[in-house]
Amino acid sequence: MRKVLTVLAVIVLVVAIGLGAGMWLTGQNTGNSGGNGPVPSTGGGEGGVLAQQPEWCPAVEVISVPGTAESRADDNPTAPTANPNSLLLGVTNPLSASYSPKDVKVWTTPYPAQIKTHQMPDQLTYDDSQAVGRDVTAKEMSDLHAQCPLTNFVMMGFSQGAAIAGDLAEQIGAGNGPVPAERVSGVALLGDPRRNPSQGVNENVQLSGVGIELSLQPVSPIVSAVVPGATMRGPRGGFGPLNDRVHNVCVPGDSFCDVPPAVPDAIARANEMLAMAGAHATYAVNDAAIPGTTPIAWTEGWARALIDQAMAR
Repeated sequence: MRKVLTVLAVIVLVVAIGLGAGMWLTGQNTGNSGGNGPVPSTGGGEGGVLAQQPEWCPAVEVISVPGTAESRADDNPTAPTANPNSLLLGVTNPLSASYSPKDVKVWTTPYPAQIKTHQMPDQLTYDDSQAVGRDVTAKEMSDLHAQCPLTNFVMMGFSQGAAIAGDLAEQIGAGNGPVPAERVSGVALLGDPRRNPSQGVNENVQLSGVGIELSLQPVSPIVSAVVPGATMRGPRGGFGPLNDRVHNVCVPGDSFCDVPPAVPDAIARANEMLAMAGAHATYAVNDAAIPGTTPIAWTEGWARALIDQAMAR
């Protein structure tokens, strides 16, 4: 009976993950190219080596990774249309309107953003969808860095996209990512399923919960049986030198990032997930996480400050 109840709890998880971003679709939300030219020499560079940067290179590339159901693999990364209500468009659209693409390249990861369930067998699995997102994002960052070694990166992700951005930040911090750690100005993780309060900077009010992938790691085999290809991986290894530049933003009660780390029985787990499911759709309007502002407004202001700092150098 206990296992049956645990399975029921995981089914609630499936509903939350599959519909969390979908609930956002009915919520509120607002709303790069290069060229050849002379290569100026600069006085700075990585490791003290004189570096050169083509004139067309942007000072900053903003990397935005949308959440579940907010992207698709064939979307246009510089003019995304897969989901006009995608949460992070509330940040990237104002940035695109404020800065010249010659100075700031805004790039949105095109990836499946799917979660396969028995009810939706044609979807890509959660694990595979994230793997595609990581690979596509890493390639974009690596390719730009190879051409523009002095360009800085500002990364942000929401929900499944936060898991992707956070995993890349972990790789970069460990020295095996697509760009050196010194090129990453900051990372914002909104509603991160792998949120660990002891990693990164917690911008939200104090929370007792953790990311759902940490909470459900002990029953990961059951989760995978109910949600094919959804591995609850637990905590990341850390962000290394990026730790103070990775910012966690979690709305209280969000069933992705504020899940009790240990619940005595599956019924309690299920009830809590049912009660918390709606918070994941409120990042554009909820001021409970960061009193006096919303997560989206905070992220926009944070990104602008990093961009302006990079452009002033």
